[in-house]
Amino acid sequence: MKDRLIRLILEKAFKFSEEPMFRLVSGRMSNYYFNCKTVTLHPEGMYLIGNIIFDMINGAGIAGIGGLTLGADPIADAVAYTSYLKNSPIEAFVVRKTAKAHGTMQWIEGNVTTGGKIAIVDDVITTGKSTIEAITKAKEGGLDIVKVIALVDRQEGGKENIEALGHAVETVVTREEVMALYRAMHP
Repeated sequence: MKDRLIRLILEKAFKFSEEPMFRLVSGRMSNYYFNCKTVTLHPEGMYLIGNIIFDMINGAGIAGIGGLTLGADPIADAVAYTSYLKNSPIEAFVVRKTAKAHGTMQWIEGNVTTGGKIAIVDDVITTGKSTIEAITKAKEGGLDIVKVIALVDRQEGGKENIEALGHAVETVVTREEVMALYRAMHP
């Protein structure tokens, strides 16, 4: 499944240029870019991601999975759906970028409760900023972060930034793995 996921990421989500031409959220220019929504919203991508990440968290007592909207949402949904099919339901939740401006003014949406064990997910980690934001809001919400998972690690220090806060990061796919397949297909 992982090999197929790497190929799907290469085919649908990865862009490469010898010259840096892709502006990142940080404002920095890069010679490669991952738009993982083209995979996380794809039927086969959802199937692969749901199964791979479910296997990574199954048995850890995790009650919920989610992260900062929008990147984490389809990943959490795929895992929640897969967990139900495998008779081991895990709730999906969303961490908002800004608090809800009306009603309960919540930062976190979903059926997770204070003290609940959760996994934080993100589609791409570069600096780790959005993952750290999700971790911070989850902690403020009283959630117990058991795992942190990145679909793609760009291998630019984000994993290390998150781990410096005391959370080990598990990666599904690395930039290096995608580049190896890219180089094999474009010698």
